[in-house]
Amino acid sequence: MKKFIIPFCLVFMIAGVNISRAQVELSKQETKEWKRKAKDLKKNPAELKRIFEENAALNSEVSGYKRQIASLESRLSEKDADLSKMRQRVQQMESEMAASKQQQEVQSTSGPAYDDSGVLFKVQVGAFRNKDLSKYFENTENFSGETTEDGVQKITLGRFRDYWEADNFKKYLREMGVSDAWIVPYKDGKRVAMKDVLEGVI
Repeated sequence: MKKFIIPFCLVFMIAGVNISRAQVELSKQETKEWKRKAKDLKKNPAELKRIFEENAALNSEVSGYKRQIASLESRLSEKDADLSKMRQRVQQMESEMAASKQQQEVQSTSGPAYDDSGVLFKVQVGAFRNKDLSKYFENTENFSGETTEDGVQKITLGRFRDYWEADNFKKYLREMGVSDAWIVPYKDGKRVAMKDVLEGVI
């Protein structure tokens, strides 16, 4: 009986089977068959060696596959993290776009929010009677005008904080043929005389 136990154990060790005693329950026919195989392996050490080496090679291959799986799972986790960040970024951009669109809609309904506080210089390019260009003033920062009590509409171009920039613009307009171009000052949105803003500006 002892001569059968050693090869029998070797077969299970070679096959890499790690089964508890409670799980190893063979029928009489299976026991007889495995005893025969163990006896054959005892008589054929070359075959036993081949099985052992093949098992070792398979175990090594399985270990390699396990390492590859672990590496792929790690990379998959990184990709999932990147994807989560990208989704958060997309949501943030969508929120920003929605807020920007809402702000544009508010501005379009409330009109342009130009800052007319302080001193501004514009270049008047003409004064016209019976010509109404006011529909072009809306939502146009650099094209504006005003109508006097006697019905004359004065058209201005540009909005400058610096007098000399306005002066250069006036010169360019005159070179282009607008001979009547001249600078007009505004203070807090109201047209004023040049002398009222000259001190500390020019």
